[in-house]
Amino acid sequence: MTSVDAAGTSGTSGTVPAAAGSAGPQRLAFIDGIALWTPAWPRWDAAARALRGDGDSAGHGDSAGHSAGAGHGEASPPARAQPTGLAPNERRRAPDSVRVALQVAEQAIAMSGHDAAALASVFTSAHGDLPIVDALARTLAADPRLLSPTRFHHSVHNAPSGYWAMASGSHAASTALAAFEHSFGAGLLEALAQVASDDAPVLLVGCDTEAAGPLAGVNASRGLFGMALVLAPRAGPRSRFALHWSLAAAADEGGPDAADRAPTSAAARTLAANALADALPVAEALAKGEAHAMGEAQAQGEGQATGAAPAPGEAFAAGAVRIALRCGAGAVLRLALQPCAAAG
Repeated sequence: MTSVDAAGTSGTSGTVPAAAGSAGPQRLAFIDGIALWTPAWPRWDAAARALRGDGDSAGHGDSAGHSAGAGHGEASPPARAQPTGLAPNERRRAPDSVRVALQVAEQAIAMSGHDAAALASVFTSAHGDLPIVDALARTLAADPRLLSPTRFHHSVHNAPSGYWAMASGSHAASTALAAFEHSFGAGLLEALAQVASDDAPVLLVGCDTEAAGPLAGVNASRGLFGMALVLAPRAGPRSRFALHWSLAAAADEGGPDAADRAPTSAAARTLAANALADALPVAEALAKGEAHAMGEAQAQGEGQATGAAPAPGEAFAAGAVRIALRCGAGAVLRLALQPCAAAG
């Protein structure tokens, strides 16, 4: 894998010709911020180590917050996300889906250095908050007069987006979408399309919860998982990855970057039952790409880039990690990720 010089001037979100075998034109964007939250790995650095299988971090927890090191069948208490942007009373009332979504949003933006209030946002979730839906359904079945207005507004799909507007003070456009098992892919496509069309950075946030009550019998989502990216149209001082992307028909997919690639790390497999599991190939690629970039920097002593970002019209470096994500309607989002050497 060849590193990308984040300080270079070749980064652009404009259309570039398709590489050999691609079904459509490619565009270039940059990833400036990354965050991932589960009860076991509440920060990106911890999650990245686990996704790479580094040291003792891999396999020491699951998406429900159970510690493999607890022993004797005991489970450590699951942590709750603690977003700092909400007022204390709002934070106490917020369900886990909102808390996780806001925490990963805050962490990704802090890494990126962007102004939270200035960013457009895309929030994606397959189901929204399933425990809240279960609680509402139980109340409706038992005594509809006891239905909580607060719980009702937590049940709507764009609740995290509304809370984010309050927490960040943002008046920028915000999109909330769902595409069932392809929700992260659909959200990433929407965010990248906005980056390309508006020539401005965009925040992408995904979160899904565990099915509860009778819903667990018909819905397979397990655990609590959130991930966020800050995407930008050109390289900046904090850019961490260059990202070539294009859209293809699902029937055209195949080969080593085939869609729906199964997670390879033990850590990712603990999250594979969550409805946002289509984010895991991207998370694994980012975690391993960061390690490769750090290794290259150490080998060179000074941390200088070994290559420059691909100029428009150039094929992506042969060593780039290639992924394909299904995003619904028979479409596949094809990605090629390459680390930015200047990212720190």
